[in-house]
Amino acid sequence: MAQLDRLLAHVVAKVGSRLELKADRKPRLELKSGEYLDLLPNPLPSVMVEVLAGDVVPADLKAAWLSQGQAEFDYHLSGQTFRIRLSRYMEQPQIQAEHQGPAPIPPAASPIVPVAAPAPVAAVPVESRPAPAIVPAPSPSPLPSPRPSPTPPPAPKAAGLPAQIQGNDLAERLFAALVAQSGSDLHCTCGEPPLARIHGDMKELEGFGPLAPATLLEMMQSLANSHTWDRFQTHHDADFAYSYEAGGCRLRVNFFMDRIGPGLVCRVIPNQIPDPDKLGLPEPIKRLCSLAKGLVLVTGPTGSGKSTTLAAILDLANQKRRDHILTIEDPIEFVHPRKGCLVNQREVGTHTDSFKSGLRAALREDPDIVMVGEMRDLETIAIALETAVTGHLVFGTLHTSSAIGTIDRIVDQFPSDRQQQIRVMLADALKCVVSQTLLKKVGGGRIAALETLFISPAIANLIREGKNFQITSAMQTGRSYGQRLMNDALVELIKDKKVEPMEAYLKCPDKESFIAACKRANIPFDLRLGEVEG
Repeated sequence: MAQLDRLLAHVVAKVGSRLELKADRKPRLELKSGEYLDLLPNPLPSVMVEVLAGDVVPADLKAAWLSQGQAEFDYHLSGQTFRIRLSRYMEQPQIQAEHQGPAPIPPAASPIVPVAAPAPVAAVPVESRPAPAIVPAPSPSPLPSPRPSPTPPPAPKAAGLPAQIQGNDLAERLFAALVAQSGSDLHCTCGEPPLARIHGDMKELEGFGPLAPATLLEMMQSLANSHTWDRFQTHHDADFAYSYEAGGCRLRVNFFMDRIGPGLVCRVIPNQIPDPDKLGLPEPIKRLCSLAKGLVLVTGPTGSGKSTTLAAILDLANQKRRDHILTIEDPIEFVHPRKGCLVNQREVGTHTDSFKSGLRAALREDPDIVMVGEMRDLETIAIALETAVTGHLVFGTLHTSSAIGTIDRIVDQFPSDRQQQIRVMLADALKCVVSQTLLKKVGGGRIAALETLFISPAIANLIREGKNFQITSAMQTGRSYGQRLMNDALVELIKDKKVEPMEAYLKCPDKESFIAACKRANIPFDLRLGEVEG
């Protein structure tokens, strides 16, 4: 029994006329009265719509569905006929099923062909009798062509897996091993066995040998849709998000070419949006979701958990507010369902050309909260600043190692004749900078250390006057407002026995100040001993 049959049964039972299934939306039934009814309480993820379509599409149309994204056919269920239309919109699968009424009754296997009885001939002379019409007798063979079976068998597939992965068993095994070992990233390179980053360390996955270029290309093509694959073949790199439903997560995938051949890296993104309390976010950071306007930046090196922190703050806003949230990401990572807010998520390369074009268009889309996945260039930063100044709440990320360094990085992006103007805009618009880094946790796992800079009137004045070197002193005297330096956060983790001193030393941006902070906190830390032990 195909999984779609359960939904189609409601169409007949509730006297409906059409069933609509769209990615990330609830299944909707149009009644004959013109009203609409939600059949399920939760939206269907894109991969589930893909699986439902793959269940029912006939074998002769499956190739056209996968390559062209279009298919239309009749489907019979329990004596009823449905006209099924499969399509893709913005790379997202859609299913429409229109109820056509009762299915025609198929003829018997050996149909009886009625033949008229010959007229009586006794009263007619043989000479004047007309030649009898020759009526062909029903031939036992060949039989009339049978009608299609009422319930065509579904195409074979791996249960619970996306349609893209069914053609490549290697991808399934790699993803399963990655999730089973709680890995964060999967690395596949030509001539090397696959490696996973587990609790911060790169380890080979057991049971896999070196990957040949042809094998790796076949696996990569099975993961990507046609648009992404064309982009990879043209530009030799591509980014996209992939739903791995069997593992209960999504994967942020990057394809690339190097001197040896093709390669890929997959980052695990849980389907469940992280809980701020489990992440250890302090109360002042949680309150950022309630700001009416301004610019909030989450910064740190690559792989430091910026997206996770930002997703937790956005989810709090989604729960507590009744506004419009618009995100621009590359690619879409955490999927935010509608809670208290309407959430629109746009992907660079799929739904918009670039961050700057998506951000420019956002001003015409009536948002209250805008999230920019990455502020990469001068124009994106400028538009984000203007958006915050004009009364919107803007969240963004930058690759910097400290909160104060973030301010310098933004100002230095602009020509010298504009920097004073940018300082004034930044002093007015910037509300908070959260700088974070991930450290190996004692006993396994990883934990984030957070540096938080909240823009008080005194700090805003220092930014306006270009005296960023004095911000550190202002942060030390303003801890009651939530200010916290990175060294203080690291020392606190060491005192709580969550992080080793040497691990904190390697990750801190200002090592001399960190050693002094350890001495003030009476933490026995000998750098030379740490080096010997390491």
